[in-house]
Amino acid sequence: MDYSSTYKLAQDIRDSEEYRTYHELKDSVMKDETTAALITEYRKLQMTLQMAAAAGATPDTEDMQRFSGISTLLFAKPEVSNFLLSEMRLQQALADIFKIVTEAADIDISIPGLEK
Repeated sequence: MDYSSTYKLAQDIRDSEEYRTYHELKDSVMKDETTAALITEYRKLQMTLQMAAAAGATPDTEDMQRFSGISTLLFAKPEVSNFLLSEMRLQQALADIFKIVTEAADIDISIPGLEK
């Protein structure tokens, strides 16, 4: 297989508005140690809650309250809110690319019980 198209795709991702915006905001936002620590905790709790939901379990009430509180703090700051939203846009673009590639390879990557 020739990987030249893959390297072109990688460059296209780095050249994308989603990538550039995300990295510009990330560099600025993560300079503040408190904000960086809150974002790390936010991501950890987000993953924990998503995994519980995917497993069909009831999320821990304390985790949900902590996630809600941290979310409120982070999204109250416009620069941090813009960063987190830009991260979501980049993640969505990458998910779209992954879907296109897996469909081209005719690979089913769905998780049993979570199909839509």
